[in-house]
Amino acid sequence: MKPEPWYQPTGDECALFEAAYARRLPILLKGPTGCGKTRFVEHMARRLGRPLVTVACHDDLSASDLTGRWLLDAQGTRWQDGPLTTAVRSGALCYLDELVEARSDTTVVIHPLADSRRVLPLDKCNELVEAHADFSLVVSYNPGYAARHKALKPSTLQRFCGIEFATPPADIEARIVAHESGVDAVLANRLVALGARTRRLQGHGLEEGASTRMLVHAALLMQQGVSAQAACRMALVTPLTDDPDVAQALRAAIDASF
Repeated sequence: MKPEPWYQPTGDECALFEAAYARRLPILLKGPTGCGKTRFVEHMARRLGRPLVTVACHDDLSASDLTGRWLLDAQGTRWQDGPLTTAVRSGALCYLDELVEARSDTTVVIHPLADSRRVLPLDKCNELVEAHADFSLVVSYNPGYAARHKALKPSTLQRFCGIEFATPPADIEARIVAHESGVDAVLANRLVALGARTRRLQGHGLEEGASTRMLVHAALLMQQGVSAQAACRMALVTPLTDDPDVAQALRAAIDASF
């Protein structure tokens, strides 16, 4: 068995998740990209001893992609459960990553699971699946997408208990960067300070600053022998912006930091 995924708590999020799971309340994780939401779910699933089914949501995700569909083979037609149905039947923890990316008509599928009914209607095969006693639904949501005209409906949001995530405090973020990459504390702190500088550009040329995940990528490149400037340009500047003026400002910040 793989070791428990490492996760550095920043508050009482682990206790809150356990309390919600004990009552099988659906859980919404809200926070920016790359702040540790997915790692947190992996950690909690192992901590609770539950199998984890993860779905990466996207624009073309249909209800059938979640629930299942009829397939044709040599023996005729057969029903194939989708990942959500599999989790509902087996009592797994189902994680819908970045639910806001899915089509709005698809998110309606989870409504009967996310209230007191705890059922999943499979209209195509005329079945009503009652959720296993251990089943739990977790979704993540980046509120930054709302600014780009993509948000979850209140009828969806109000079915969930929410846990807010944010960029960790600098000392905790440096600990995460050091642990995940193997760099020393001095270099980790330098990267975290650089990340903070990029976040101050949010709304002034950048939609989002550097995430903790991006800082870890830069540190891993450095551990591979890439120079600090080149690693930061590769892991931070190129993914963050296509604007030449903003890119130049970021490169200047990198040069000042290293």
